[in-house]
Amino acid sequence: MEGVITGITKFGAFVELPGGTTGLVHISEIADEYVKDINDFFKKSEKVKVKVLTVENNGKIGLSIRQAVEGYTPEKKSGRGKPAPVNKASFEDKMNRFLKESDERLLDLKRNTESKRGGRGPFKEAF
Repeated sequence: MEGVITGITKFGAFVELPGGTTGLVHISEIADEYVKDINDFFKKSEKVKVKVLTVENNGKIGLSIRQAVEGYTPEKKSGRGKPAPVNKASFEDKMNRFLKESDERLLDLKRNTESKRGGRGPFKEAF
């Protein structure tokens, strides 16, 4: 089923379905990967394919975008409720990105420390 995103919140996206009804796609149902900000994936007024998960007695409709993808298979969970790694390349990409960001932060910290010292070099007496 196809719908249009009408609103984005921190916890999900509201999607207008055919017939004018609106449902909610919880942030956990946006993508198989970790979603920090829905705006990184979708924009308001964008058409999306959704799957209806639940229709409650009070009329609330629970939707999923990630399960609407053709060929979707639920991930198996590892011991602590976290999804099992899907492929090695994505982990390596994440690790490389983490290392790069870490190096950049360390460099910024070093620059800040040097600028606070005034960059005068070794201590000299002022006599």
